[in-house]
Amino acid sequence: MSEVKIAAQTRTEFGKGAARRIRRDSKVPGVLYGHGSEPLHLTFPGHDLLLALRTPNVLIALDIDGKSNELAIPKSVQRDPIKGFLEHVDLLLVKRGEKVTVEIPVHAEGELAPGGNLLEHVLNALPVEAEATHIPEALTVSVEGLEAGASVLAKDVALPSGVTLAVDEDAVVLQVLAAQVEEAAEGEAEGEEAAAEA
Repeated sequence: MSEVKIAAQTRTEFGKGAARRIRRDSKVPGVLYGHGSEPLHLTFPGHDLLLALRTPNVLIALDIDGKSNELAIPKSVQRDPIKGFLEHVDLLLVKRGEKVTVEIPVHAEGELAPGGNLLEHVLNALPVEAEATHIPEALTVSVEGLEAGASVLAKDVALPSGVTLAVDEDAVVLQVLAAQVEEAAEGEAEGEEAAAEA
């Protein structure tokens, strides 16, 4: 997993008015916390942060006020519900070699068994524990040939070395549902026609 370097500045203004001014300057207010230290209120360059957050669980190397170099992962990201721009971000301070619990997106690959079955993602992301500097970007699961009623459990998902489950191993991640049959709807329509003719 690659590190993304972002320059941040400490901020002394707080509240809605200050946050609006920061966002008007194409910057994003945020907080860095963890390891028992006092929360550090920061301002990030909006575009750089937006690009970095496109990668789930990205490892961010923070250059704070040009001197302090810290590693962090995103913990909470608030976006404008309509326009989608970043409103606020919480970052968790991490150290190299430290284990963290994160949610990794699950991607399915392969074709289900014939018959118009549907694949349901019960968990879109799998909670795992991994070293902060070696967090996988995604987990891939093969659903090749699975039939209706089949499930993929958390313990069935192949994890990279050093990554362990942080959820019950019998938790359902994916399941295959039978296609809904439309014969019942057709039968009802025929019954209505018969009633109309009578």
